[in-house]
Amino acid sequence: MAAVESLHYVVNVHAKALSGRVAGPIALVIKDITGPSLAHVAAGVEQEAADRGRLSLVCATHDDSAREDDLVQLMREQHAAAVVLVGGAVEDEAYQRRMAEYATALDAAGSRLVLVGRPPLPGDLPVTVVGYDNRGGAFQAADHLLTAGHRRVLFLGGTPELSTSVQRRDGFLHALRAHGVPYADELELRGPFTRVSGYQRTREALESGLEFTAIFAGTDMVATGALAALREAGLDVPGDVSLVGFDDVPFAADLSPALTTVRVPYEDLGRTAVRLALERSERLAGDDHVVLSTQLVIRQSVRRIH
Repeated sequence: MAAVESLHYVVNVHAKALSGRVAGPIALVIKDITGPSLAHVAAGVEQEAADRGRLSLVCATHDDSAREDDLVQLMREQHAAAVVLVGGAVEDEAYQRRMAEYATALDAAGSRLVLVGRPPLPGDLPVTVVGYDNRGGAFQAADHLLTAGHRRVLFLGGTPELSTSVQRRDGFLHALRAHGVPYADELELRGPFTRVSGYQRTREALESGLEFTAIFAGTDMVATGALAALREAGLDVPGDVSLVGFDDVPFAADLSPALTTVRVPYEDLGRTAVRLALERSERLAGDDHVVLSTQLVIRQSVRRIH
């Protein structure tokens, strides 16, 4: 032991992993580690992994599919117990093919692919899916505005190919139909889920003379940009224009006014991803796809107009 201490010897973890005597880490692969929503998923993954005596690794792809390929392969080589991919995706054949390849390769190495907030895969593949109710949450937010009397609602959705954008748009359109309000194409402005985009799209709508009494922003970041544009134009929220967001990131309650939004249980998503991946041998077949609920959080950014 004196030699171990003096030489700063450490165990070869890779050799122990090959012998099956060490618990593999949990790898989290996300697009951007700075986003508030994804950061909370990462916190949930880290907490659940730590509670189970596992190390967690966080990797960022910067929305580069080739880098994602490399990271998944690297985590397979590192004998990760699970590889958790987080965030919306374009649900096309290329996506399904890539995810199927990930799932098969990881399963062959004794690991598990977990998709969080990503489209599920067809067929009987070795994959765990943890989703959340985008459609239901968007319906709640739009229904809240429509129940308050708003009929001209500016919808600041996401890019049309992204699965998260599609689901939130579906929920918005469902609410319009439920209230008998016709869809107006000019009231839908699509773009990235960023603060800058929210600001630009709202400013564009105001400068074009578009009439609306409320804004449904696809994310809270978009909502903060919309709020800045409204204030710049001398408009009050909710006095002149009501505003709702989606995500319930920590700063949403600290905005002025406090933002009415849809709460996504991001930390629970991370915790659930780890729990399901590590406990899969104890569950029945078919229990590898769960959908967590979302919740409307009513604050001070919506005004009733009738």
